[in-house]
Amino acid sequence: MSSLSILPSLSAGRAVLPAAARLLPLASRLASTGVLRRATTSAPRNISTTSGSSGRTTRAGAGALSTGAPSFGGGYRGGRCNFSSGSSSSSFGGSIPNISDIPAPSASLVAAAVVGASALYLAKRAVLMTDAGVTYVVQNNLTGQLDVHTEPGIHYIVPFFSTVTDYKQVITSTFEADEAVIARFADTYVGMIPVTFRFKLPADPEGVRKMHREFRSETNLVKSLLMRNASNVTVITATQYTGEEFFQGGLNQFKTQLADQLQNGIYLTERRQVEIEQTDLAPVGLASPDGPGPKLVRAKQLVWKTVPILQDNGVPQRAENPLSQYGIDVTQVLIGDPRPEPNLDRLLMDKKRLVAERIKTVQEQETSKAQANTEQLKKEIERTRAVQDAQRQKELRTIEMQREVDVAKQVAERETIEQRKLQDLAVIQKEKELAIARAELDIQKANASAARFQADAIAAKGKAEAEVLAAKYKAKAQNKEIFLAETQRDMATALYSNLKDFTVEMPQNVIVGAGGADGGGAGRMPSNLDVITSFSALGLMEKAVKSKAAA
Repeated sequence: MSSLSILPSLSAGRAVLPAAARLLPLASRLASTGVLRRATTSAPRNISTTSGSSGRTTRAGAGALSTGAPSFGGGYRGGRCNFSSGSSSSSFGGSIPNISDIPAPSASLVAAAVVGASALYLAKRAVLMTDAGVTYVVQNNLTGQLDVHTEPGIHYIVPFFSTVTDYKQVITSTFEADEAVIARFADTYVGMIPVTFRFKLPADPEGVRKMHREFRSETNLVKSLLMRNASNVTVITATQYTGEEFFQGGLNQFKTQLADQLQNGIYLTERRQVEIEQTDLAPVGLASPDGPGPKLVRAKQLVWKTVPILQDNGVPQRAENPLSQYGIDVTQVLIGDPRPEPNLDRLLMDKKRLVAERIKTVQEQETSKAQANTEQLKKEIERTRAVQDAQRQKELRTIEMQREVDVAKQVAERETIEQRKLQDLAVIQKEKELAIARAELDIQKANASAARFQADAIAAKGKAEAEVLAAKYKAKAQNKEIFLAETQRDMATALYSNLKDFTVEMPQNVIVGAGGADGGGAGRMPSNLDVITSFSALGLMEKAVKSKAAA
């Protein structure tokens, strides 16, 4: 069923559930109210009714009704009536009236309660809530349609006419203990192999529908397909190994081939006699030609084995995988500790023991040989050590004499070298003094030449400057008026650029010193009295000017 067709049904279910939840308490309260009113008008006030079979107690005198069933909505309070959840029996004194005197609720109230309960039950049966990790197949028995839900959520189903079957999306099948797979190997030995498989069911709705049509339930799927196919492939894979080969290191390869054949299909095989080459220790006492140590020999044995049939490109041919048609994948294969049959176990233990004893014997022989060789080597080492000591003494004496000769030669050579060194130093000193004298002579010559050239340069420079100055004065004398005009222009430009921001204002009043009795002139410094008298006169003059201006 598509998600678009589910939405209206879900909205209808959401509308029915709240309505039914509100109708049930209302119907119960109305029914209880009618019963109590009739009981209070017809029965005495102090009446206690106890029903042991139904667990209900009615007390009219106190105006309270206590019932063993839970109350709806916390009770109804009208007049002196109260609904609560209480014990199954109570006693308040008084006589017990006949239960038949209590009138039954009306048919409309009972019908409303039945309708509400039915609506709630239908709404519950019409909704399917799915969980994560589980695939649900919903079969509509009216139309025969199969709907597949693989994700968690809420889905609408037809109540009373739908069958829901759930499948785990990942299934684990285990063969352990007494239920371990009993496999027979190529050499007719038998072993019990505990193995665990994990299968992942398809997420494709078509694959799920096909799987459901054929198996109808998860239990049938596991027993009829998954466990039988896994056990069959395990037994077939075991025929490709011998018992010794399996229990002596072939377990990992067996697991890889088992997982490959479960996922992609079993190999097409044929029974063939195969030659197996085994590497073992040689009999005790047979030494290796290459040196000490046990000799390894190779033994060949013919064994009937089930061998895969290969294609031209070397890839094994496979039979059809029964899991692929449903989209089932094998995600994990785990193998426990396999147990061989008693005969195979005894064979393996005997072989292990014989090999251990053989190795021990060979090691003892090699130890004896090594000890003999060690003694012989000790004797040779002692003889070699004595020869080496004598040779060392002889070489030491020769070396000592040679060293004395070398010391004498070195002393003579050192004295010769010292004499040559003194001669070479004297020659070098004379050559150095000669070089210094020649260098000083060259320096004096160079200084004289430099002084001569410097004098010539100074004379030439003075002559040139005099000629330039004479030419300037001559040119100025010839153009005297132009020279004076240019000079005045340059002076005016310099004054204007330096004094253009200066403003010269003349003072309005000047205070100078007056002539004294000694006949001094105006250049005398004015006194404080002169300054005060002048400021007073200036103040009077300013007031007169202002009053005149105001008039």
